[in-house]
Amino acid sequence: MSAYLFTTILMILTFFSPISTTAKYRHSTPCSEDFNASLPKSFTNCNKLNTLGAQFGWRIHSNESVIDICVGAMIETDEGWLAWGVNPQAESQMAGTRAIIGFKKPDRKPSWNTYNVTSETKLGCRLMPSKIKDIDFRNVTFEYLNQTKYYRICATVGLSSEYNVSRLNHVWQVGFKSIGMEVMEPLKHKNPLPNMDSTETINLRVGTSKSNAGPHRHRMRMAHGVLNMIGWGTLLPLGVIIARYFNKYPLPYKHWIRLHITCQITGYTVGTIGWGIGLWLGYASKHFNFPIHGLIAHFIFAFTTLQMLALRLKPHSNDDYRIYWSIYHHFLGYSLLALIVVNIFRGIGIFSPNQTWRWAYIGVLCGLGFITLVFEIFTWIKFLKDRKEKNPGENDEGQQKKNTQM
Repeated sequence: MSAYLFTTILMILTFFSPISTTAKYRHSTPCSEDFNASLPKSFTNCNKLNTLGAQFGWRIHSNESVIDICVGAMIETDEGWLAWGVNPQAESQMAGTRAIIGFKKPDRKPSWNTYNVTSETKLGCRLMPSKIKDIDFRNVTFEYLNQTKYYRICATVGLSSEYNVSRLNHVWQVGFKSIGMEVMEPLKHKNPLPNMDSTETINLRVGTSKSNAGPHRHRMRMAHGVLNMIGWGTLLPLGVIIARYFNKYPLPYKHWIRLHITCQITGYTVGTIGWGIGLWLGYASKHFNFPIHGLIAHFIFAFTTLQMLALRLKPHSNDDYRIYWSIYHHFLGYSLLALIVVNIFRGIGIFSPNQTWRWAYIGVLCGLGFITLVFEIFTWIKFLKDRKEKNPGENDEGQQKKNTQM
């Protein structure tokens, strides 16, 4: 037991070791050859951006208040959109961004307009075209590049005095749908997390950048998801399977309680670490949160903790109210398993735009479901066989009564 506690403490210290939330400027990855070749020859820099598969090229005029930019990314849907903008605030974010948004339409040429993204937009208000006072967008083009399969926005941008090319907060976005005919309105993102991370502070003079999300936050999200899937989503259901089928019937195993408790404690510990990382992520993510996902997670942690108290507080087998406690314990346990599965899929939908994680956990559930099905079929076969062996004359007696009636 002491070794187990030591391992648990070591895991907690590993995941909750102090993490700096201030990312240093880093050298970015150069653009792909195809995208770089499509840029005007006057452009001096081009970097791959850290989300959405976007790439960004630029040059600074002799008057540093004017820059030329080109930003490109794939738009997978027929009515998707691409956006790029700058934000005068100290930390780059969507609210406050002055943006160009280009719209892809299957039945007409690509179009664009300028938008002022406000905090009301984040609350769900419509985002409509508007004139930008402190930014002068000129020579704007929005086009499709056959050689890269990218849509690309290019523009000459005149910056006011509150912008600094050595610390320019810029934002890029790819959306899945827009509405309107003459006046286009971009709709909210289908999968918000990668879009929320699509901001950075860039030094245009030397080409270095600082992601405000930070690479450590991405690793912590990965740890949060993996630990919750293993702890809450795999080990706890496995412990339930052991308790159901290895207790007294159909496969009595004298050490089943040890296996059950080991699975439950390990799953609870791993899941709690993942839950704690989720708390840190919620605190560190200043500009967005996922309240329903978090609320369900708190509910799961609270009532799973209550379930774990059964290790010390459950009634003795000869207590009169043991049967009522057993009913409550089983009902709450199965309810929590269903809620855990729902919340894991909610988390996967938030974190990952592709289907890899979703199918991986579906595979885990299919494996657990197959094991449960096999044991359940075996249980019923054994039950019917034992019943027949216990009452061998039951069928014969029934047949005799039937013949007498005839």
